[in-house]
Order: sequence, then structure tokens, then C-alpha cells
Amino acid sequence: MTGQNRKGGKLVADRRYPKKPTGGAKSNAKSKAAKPATRKKSRAARKSKPQGPWIVRVVLGLLRWIGRFIWVVISRTAVVLAIVIGLSVAYIYTTLPPVTDLLDGRARGSVTMLDRNGSVYAWRGEQFGGQITADTVSPYLKNAIIATEDKRFYRHFGVSPRGIASAIRINLSEGRGPLSGHGGSTLTQQVAKLLCLGTPYDPKEWESQTAYEADCRQTTIARKIKEVIYAMAMEARYSKDEILSIYMNRAYLGGGANGFEAAAQRYFGKSAAEVNIAESAMLAGLLTAPSRYAPTNNLQRSQERAGIVLLLMNQQGYINDDERAYAKAHPAELSETAERNAGGYFADWVMGSGPDFLTRDTTEDVVIETTFDTRIQSAAEEALTWVFENKVRAGSEAQAAIVVMSADGAVRAMVGGRKLKVSGAFNRATQAKRQPGSAFKPFVYATALDLGYSYDSVIVDEPITLDIPGSGPWTPQNYDRTFHGPVTLTDALRHSYNIPAVKLATDVGLENVRTVAQMFGIESDLAQGPALALGASETTLLEMTGAYAGILNGGTSVTPYGLKSLRLKGDSEPLMGQEGGLGERVITPSAAQQLIYMMYNVVQRGTGSRAAIDGIEVAGKTGTTQAARDAWFMGFTADYVAGVWMGYDDNTPLTGVTGGGLPAEIWHETMSRVMEGIEPKPLPMIRPERPPSVDSTAQTAGSDGSRSNNKADNVIMDILDQIFGGN
Repeated sequence: MTGQNRKGGKLVADRRYPKKPTGGAKSNAKSKAAKPATRKKSRAARKSKPQGPWIVRVVLGLLRWIGRFIWVVISRTAVVLAIVIGLSVAYIYTTLPPVTDLLDGRARGSVTMLDRNGSVYAWRGEQFGGQITADTVSPYLKNAIIATEDKRFYRHFGVSPRGIASAIRINLSEGRGPLSGHGGSTLTQQVAKLLCLGTPYDPKEWESQTAYEADCRQTTIARKIKEVIYAMAMEARYSKDEILSIYMNRAYLGGGANGFEAAAQRYFGKSAAEVNIAESAMLAGLLTAPSRYAPTNNLQRSQERAGIVLLLMNQQGYINDDERAYAKAHPAELSETAERNAGGYFADWVMGSGPDFLTRDTTEDVVIETTFDTRIQSAAEEALTWVFENKVRAGSEAQAAIVVMSADGAVRAMVGGRKLKVSGAFNRATQAKRQPGSAFKPFVYATALDLGYSYDSVIVDEPITLDIPGSGPWTPQNYDRTFHGPVTLTDALRHSYNIPAVKLATDVGLENVRTVAQMFGIESDLAQGPALALGASETTLLEMTGAYAGILNGGTSVTPYGLKSLRLKGDSEPLMGQEGGLGERVITPSAAQQLIYMMYNVVQRGTGSRAAIDGIEVAGKTGTTQAARDAWFMGFTADYVAGVWMGYDDNTPLTGVTGGGLPAEIWHETMSRVMEGIEPKPLPMIRPERPPSVDSTAQTAGSDGSRSNNKADNVIMDILDQIFGGN
């Protein structure tokens, strides 16, 4: 046994305690393998143990269920919404026309007016300068638009969630509704608005285009959603540059200019491809508020806005510091035509000369050649401004109007009030009907001269009383409240005596005077009684100026006109031509020459002396109505006729003003400027060896109104003899 035990090895008792691991690899492996089992056991143990009160477990479970439910609803809704938006975008995509069809979206056309030299001086309607693209305009202009309106334009898909969220935050912080004020719209969304989401203007559906455009600018949530979908469809259908091209062609930029090409021409007289940095900044600055920032309304304000655009362009890397500094130091200036902004009253008047469907309501682009003279217009405006600044008390609300025309009725200039740079304003030259007072008297004398009287005929200035049917006795008075006895017709007109004019009118026949005045172009209703001779009827300054033109041209009536021709833009043949000019003869050339001589004396030695111009022959007549509610001076040189009216719109009497005062001075200042550089010509008048005077052999008209001078009677008898076969 012992041997067997030796062979079997030493007997060792079992260890009572396990041996601690010594850090060997096998021990570590066993230790690590044991740990996960322990964790699993502990987790299972925790799960099996209750976790807090049962109410907490219920609430937590409910919240977990609600969260999962909300997530399912949102995710499913998002998927559905994405599908709906995708289908909507796809549908709108199929309805979008070629980009070229969207560049000119005007419902109305434009009217471009040319002056007598063929230069543009005014625009009306919706001006469109022609189609432009992002590739053809000045790169400065393109960059200015992007910097101002949408700096991330080339990086978004048509909508900017960050921009919308920022706009809502700003609106709420400023106390407005989330969609009121800042819109957060991208440039693409603005184009969608300009296109009215593809809904064209239909005059049958909308009360006016203004109502249509207001509806297009609505900012309701539903409208905003449609706008977003439309913008995304445009992004899918068109390139970025095509979208920008639509915007540049359709954006309104003030002054009637639709699109940047029209605006560049309107304000700077050049194409949008030629504008520099400063001009580009000014044009882009108009997008915020076109009417407010239009340089023709307030150039300084427009330049200040352009400075902000320059800063944005600099911050976004489109221009460097030096370019910005130079553009800021040399801001954009208006072209000479835009700066002058002259002829607003004239342009409005011409718009009424043609048919509405080719002027006010035109759907075509129309070009009108006119008789307008920018130099003469400037002369009239400068004269009016100078007199009111130097001769009229500060704060006066008195108004004035001026018309200048050629002897054939071609109107060269028109000022309808003290506010000069206007459009659509009340025109006192064509719309205000006022009594001309003594400025009407030349038509009384024209009638008499045509019926046989002479410039040196004598009439007695004495008290008279006339019985007016329905009104009773009427006793006219002279302005100076005195009587001057026998006077020549020349002196009676020169001093503007009332009694000789009334006697002469009743002697030659009030109906004849009325006929002569109407034939000369005074179309307003004329008084029936003898007060007709004193200008008691109402008329317009334009009518009066046209009537005086008839005197200057030798006795032939004229119809004042401003429109020479009207044609469609791009056509060479006019659709219509001149409507006005010389008409029928009213008085004989001899009568006209005598009358001009008599009116020449009014300026040389009579009531109109303040209108005299050194070295230039001037003829004219003053006019002041009862209580000085209206004051006139009408006159002419050999080249031009001009009329001036002054008064208050509410018929308040003028203080210390007569036709021979401020109106004559306005006339003088106007015509002095008009005649600068023009070789003066002599008036077409008689030239007696000596002024007419009363002598013992002169024949006079009796105090009872009958004439001892029978020249008019002889003319009438000769006509009757010819009619009835007398010898």
C-alpha cells in the first residue's frame, strides 16, 4: 500500500477557503466574466421590485403613452403635409408660363410725352422701359437688389424659415400681430406677390386695379401658405436669375416707373445697364417705399436711403471700403429732365386732348408729341416764384396761373398754380372759371373797329343810366369815380374807362360783341346785359389767352392746342394729329392792327406800364374784377402771347392788387425771360405819325348812346343794300 501511495503522490487536504486571485490573466478573466452576471441579476432584481408609489407609476406611464401618440400624429401629419405640399408645388409648377411672359405684367399702358424739340419731358400711366434680365443690367444694380432684399437669395429654396421666425419675433416684440409689419419674405416670395400668385387682373371681377393690388398684398395665414407653395414652385420651375429678372421687371419704383429699366430712364436718363454704384444703390433703396423715397419727391431723403444700401453692399462684400466712400461722397443726381419735373399742368391738360382709350385708360404704350417748350416753361415758373418771394407778403395763400402760346394757338407753357412740381393737381389755367374784368374790353373795341370805328374815334365819357330788364336801372362807374368827357377810343382803352366801353358795346350791339368774343374762342357762357362789356362773364385763362392770340395773328380765331401727334410706341405713323390751330377770320386785318396799336398804348402809357420790356414792343390789357377778387394781365409780343391770372381759390378779395400790379409784374418777369436771346420783332400794328387826340372837328358819340360817327351804320347799310339789291 505504501508503494502504491508513493506512486499516487502526496495526499493533500481540501482548502477550507478559496484562494484569493493573485492578478493573473486567468483570474482577471474569471472576474470580468462574473460581473455581467451580477449586473443582470441586479437589474432583474430592480425590475421585480416596485418603483415608488403606484400613482407615480401611472402618471409616468400615461405621459409616455401621450408622448408616443403625439410623435405618431406629428410624424404622420408631417408625411401627409409633405405629400400635399409636394403635390401642390407640382401642380403649380405645371401652370407656370415661360419666364418671358411674366416680365411685363402691367394692366395699363404708358404715355410718354415729347416737347417741341422731341425730348422726353413727362410720363403718365404705368411706364415700362423694356425687358431686362439679370445678365443685362449693371452688376452693381443686381448686387444692390440682393444686398437689400434677400442676401441669402442664391442659397435658399424659395422660403427662409429663419427669416420668417425672425420677422414674427420682431413683430410681436413691437406689439403687432405676427404677420403685421415685417414679413420675412424672400425675394422669391416677393415675386409671388407681384404675380398675385398667378391670378391676372380682370377688370370685370375687380372694382379697380387698386383693389386688385390690395388683395394681392394680403398677409393672412392662408395667403402666406399659398405664397410659400407658389414660391417653391417657382424655384423648381425657374432659375435664380430668371426669378430675379421677373422681379427687376415688375417691381414698382415710384414716379409711374414699373421695373428698373423704366426707373433708370425716369430718374437718370440712362439704361439700367449703365447705372453706377451710387445710382444702383438709390434704385434699390426705392423698393422699401417707392413713393416716399422717389428722388423726384425728395432727393435728399432718397440719397440718405441709398447710403444704407451702400453699407449693406459693403458688409456683404459687393463693394470695398473705397468704392463705398466714393459713392457716398458722390451720390446719385437726377437727370436734367427728371430734376426739372416741369410741365405737370401741361401734361395733365394734354392727356385730356386725346381719346381716353389712348391716354388716361390706354392699355398700349403711347408716345405724344406736344407743343411744350421746356425753356419757356422754366421761364414762367421762375417768374412766378420770384414775384411771390419778392413782391407778395409771406404767408399769402393767393394763387396765380400763367399760359404762354404762339399766335397760332400752340401752347408752349402752362402753370396752373404756385405748386409747380405736381401731377393731377387742380389746374387754374384750364379748370378755374373766373371773371376777366376789363381784360374783356378788347373784344368790345374789336367789334367796333370791325364795324367801322377807328382808333382815333371819339366817345364821350359821361354819366349814363341803363334800364336792365328784370333788374331795373344800372349806372356804371369808372374805376376812378370821375368822368373824362370826350376821349378817343385809344385813350378810353389805355385808361380802361368803363363808361365808354359800355356805351360802345350797346352802340355796336351786345349780341355782336358776344359773337366776336365767342368766335375768338371764349366758349364760356357770356352775360346777356351791358355788364358783358366789363367782363362780368366767367371764362378760363386758357380761353382768354387763345382769344388774344387771335388778335395778334391779324384777326383769325385759334383753338389752343398742345397735342401735335399721337402714335403707338415703336410705330412711325401717328394715329392722330394736331387738334387745334388757326380757324376762321373774326375781324379784318385793319381792325386787328388798330386794336394792337391801342393795346400797345395800354402798356406804353396806360394801366399796363409795369409789363413793359425795354427794347421789345408789348401790347396788352389789364383786368380787375369787382372787389378785386380776380386780377389779370393779358398781353403779347410779336412772338408770343401770355396770360396771367391772380386771385384766391375761395374768391377772397385781393388786398391792394389790380391787374396792372402783380399780374403785370409776373407777365413782365415771364416774358423778359422768354425773350432772352430772341431778336425782337415789331408788332403788326398801325403806326400813326402822332398819338390820337380830341379836337374840335372830332365826331363823338352822343350821351344818349347814339353815334354822330356813322361809319358802323354805313357798313351795315352797305351790307343790307347788297342783300336786298339796293343801289
